[in-house]
Amino acid sequence: MGIIKKLVSQTAIYGLSSIFGRFLNYLLVPLYTYYFSAAEYGVVSEFYAYAGFFSVLLLLGFETGYFRFRDKENTQRDVAYSTALLFILLINCVFLAVIMAVNQQLSSALSYSHHPEYVLCFSSILILDAIAAIPFARLRAENKAVLFASIKIFEILITVLLSLFFIVYCPKLLANNPDAWVKSVYKPELGISYIFLANLIASAFKFMVLFPQLLGLRWGFNLALFNKMWRYSLPMVVIGFAGIINEVLDRALLKYLLPYDLQTNLQMLGIYSACYKLSVLMTLFIQAFRFAAEPFFFAYADKNDAKEVYAKVLKYFVIFCVFIFLLVTLFLDFFKYFLGEEFRAGLTIVPILLMANLFLGIYVNLSIWYKLTDKTLLGAFVSILGALITVGLNLWWIPSLGYVGSAWATLVCYSFMVIVSYSLGQFYYPVAYDLKRILGYIVLGVSLYFLRSVLPFNAGWQNPLLLSASLLALYLLVVFLFEKSLLKKPIQSRVI
Repeated sequence: MGIIKKLVSQTAIYGLSSIFGRFLNYLLVPLYTYYFSAAEYGVVSEFYAYAGFFSVLLLLGFETGYFRFRDKENTQRDVAYSTALLFILLINCVFLAVIMAVNQQLSSALSYSHHPEYVLCFSSILILDAIAAIPFARLRAENKAVLFASIKIFEILITVLLSLFFIVYCPKLLANNPDAWVKSVYKPELGISYIFLANLIASAFKFMVLFPQLLGLRWGFNLALFNKMWRYSLPMVVIGFAGIINEVLDRALLKYLLPYDLQTNLQMLGIYSACYKLSVLMTLFIQAFRFAAEPFFFAYADKNDAKEVYAKVLKYFVIFCVFIFLLVTLFLDFFKYFLGEEFRAGLTIVPILLMANLFLGIYVNLSIWYKLTDKTLLGAFVSILGALITVGLNLWWIPSLGYVGSAWATLVCYSFMVIVSYSLGQFYYPVAYDLKRILGYIVLGVSLYFLRSVLPFNAGWQNPLLLSASLLALYLLVVFLFEKSLLKKPIQSRVI
């Protein structure tokens, strides 16, 4: 199997599972936005923003550290796995004890003193997910993509079914029969708490399925190996925190920086977060690519044509991401119905966020230079610079531009990180990326989007759907004309 083909197949497995799983999860967006107000959805969005930070804190970069050391210096793979898993178990047990001790005080500080179950329930989700991350990393490293994908899909399926049960079925049953059996498990006053509860039950199911993987603890803890993993992984924590700042800080800040009362700020946060969900096609592709690409980049690094392959991967990646950008933006009049009417006021930010996520994906590709050369401190430096830009621009733009300012701050941040990462990468690990094609496809995509916005519907363009389909077809035609020689040329077969 050709090496590009193998990466594509792995990405496809992760991607199809992500597409199916995210599609199921995506169905929750209209459910939440049609059944809850924007302010209530803002509460959920705030907690998920915090979750991003704690997911880094509770994993401490040991997922990537495990990838790096499972095949390095003749390390026994089982010992590397058990060492990482034991450490993550310890960290999360300490975190649980702290949360249980300060739950009421923390809930009051967040203005949710009447709902301490928010913090406790969500903390439990974070802990279960963090512990499960190491077994999941092992499945990825062993190319068990189908098992990985199956568990993820079942987790999301349980979340969706429980959400439908608590949010739709139980209220309707009680409305028709106040003495129905669900009265013992459903209390209407809990409201959005059932969103958290559905996620918690699904995470617990995932943990139980992965429980046999915890038997790997019997291989023990290697202190010398832990010290190496710790030194390698610690900069990844900085990178992770900086990355989370770039991805979710805006949702954490909107509640406090918007110049309105708390309820209105939560409403704006809910609208912004719901519209952010419309970039799900881009984000799920990037996530699927990450799952497949990280072990691939490490495993293929010692091949003679590694840099050539990495360059091709980035170009094909951009081609597909621009296609997703056009698919969503050209047909936004269709996608908007996934949101409740109250949430559609923020649709103008969708193209900005899609392009921002495209640059995030490019950065993921470019980041191989510091991971393969062990220059993780420099990688952390790039992420910190991006985080500083995110913080500064959000503090500057949110009070005056609202959530639109947050969207632009995200795009500026990722664009800057791509430029800096590319420049450093060409010095430490130079790869001959096809910049003309890559930039050309991005410019073409943006141009077609603006053309769709300004082209008058006269002559044959009275049907906006026909116009959108024609512009998307034009992009595909241009890609085919430029890439047809490579598509016809067989790729030499290799095995990792």
